[in-house]
Amino acid sequence: MDTKFARRTERIGRTTCSYWRAGRCNRNPCRFLHIETPSPPAACGYGNTAYSYGKKPHSSSENTPKYGSKKALLRDNGDRGDATRVAKAFKKSSPRICKYWINNNCVHGEQCLYLHSWFRGDGFSTVTKLQEHKKVITGIALPVGSDKLYSGSTDGTVRIWDCHSGQCAKVINLGAEVTSLISEGSWIFVGLQNAVKAWNIQTMSEFTLDGPKGRVRAMTVGNNTLFAGTEEGVIFAWRGSSKADSPFELVASLTGHTKAVVCLAVGCKMLYSGSMDQSIKVWDMDTLQCTMTLNDHTDVVTSLICWDQYLLSSSSDRTIKVWACIEAGSLEVIYTHTEENGVVSLFGMPDAEGKPILFSSCRDNSVHMYELPSFSERGRLFAKKDVALIELGPGGLFFTGDESGLLMVWKWLEVPKVASS
Repeated sequence: MDTKFARRTERIGRTTCSYWRAGRCNRNPCRFLHIETPSPPAACGYGNTAYSYGKKPHSSSENTPKYGSKKALLRDNGDRGDATRVAKAFKKSSPRICKYWINNNCVHGEQCLYLHSWFRGDGFSTVTKLQEHKKVITGIALPVGSDKLYSGSTDGTVRIWDCHSGQCAKVINLGAEVTSLISEGSWIFVGLQNAVKAWNIQTMSEFTLDGPKGRVRAMTVGNNTLFAGTEEGVIFAWRGSSKADSPFELVASLTGHTKAVVCLAVGCKMLYSGSMDQSIKVWDMDTLQCTMTLNDHTDVVTSLICWDQYLLSSSSDRTIKVWACIEAGSLEVIYTHTEENGVVSLFGMPDAEGKPILFSSCRDNSVHMYELPSFSERGRLFAKKDVALIELGPGGLFFTGDESGLLMVWKWLEVPKVASS
């Protein structure tokens, strides 16, 4: 009996307290360890390359953890200083944000094994966070010449934010999920179930564009035409009209996708549509006819953007593909970038120096930032949940909206100019 008790006591003494790991242990003293137990070092990296933001990765002989390992290699040798240093080293190399810090209840402070920051990298910073939406943010728009920011959410509201004070100036309750929102000129277009709302912010007029069946999942404007993709796989197209009852006229319904259209992009006089049927279709915007179908993705096509003469697509299959015209107008994949998780959305913008930056939002609540065309990683942004939207603003500002309803405001930092002698 004494032997069994001794073995059990020894086993408990080597076990880390699960409540301490979660930051909730209130026992003093606690019979379990308040420190991670030693574990064998694990080889890890980012793809085939060690991920260290320019720093040399730790060798396997060092008693410090690498990126990707699940536990810090801390030893309970009585030297709390060493433990603290190792924890800080892990925090610097870990790409995961502390979920308790997000909710303002992390008890570990500087010794926390995870990041206490909304981003990792340099050249940008957070300005403020706006959290009044209760559900997924599905659209962000900053009309040209306006000092108001518009955001739509599946909580059934459109919020109008004052760009000077950062306060919500108005809430429009639509009584139905807002599934998409964009702006073009003085118009705000809001995608709903079975309709698109069109608001003119200059004349304060409002119109309802009928035609769609089901939720309007994506919208874009090109060639003086508004395109709206629906969950039934149909893309509806409206153009300007001289009719008194509505300035828009339904001119076409583009069919071909077998499942919901979830993303649209315009470039090179073409409309590109991505769908849950795993395909990308290319439409001539003059004839509104489908000219080709691209089937290289193996899961939902989640986002499309046009960059110069290239088309970039992302998918839940964890890839970003770069397409280029090869011969006779055909598109072929010239490069494939693979992420560790499915890709939610893509967005491109220049940084403070004018370098093109690609934002890749992934299914790990983070946004990877890449310099184009090299795809070298520039940094990461973090969120409470997956970031579905990114929008560019004036003066180096940009905005992200996640699935928790959090709207973050960011800013590119200008690089100081060195005076020439």
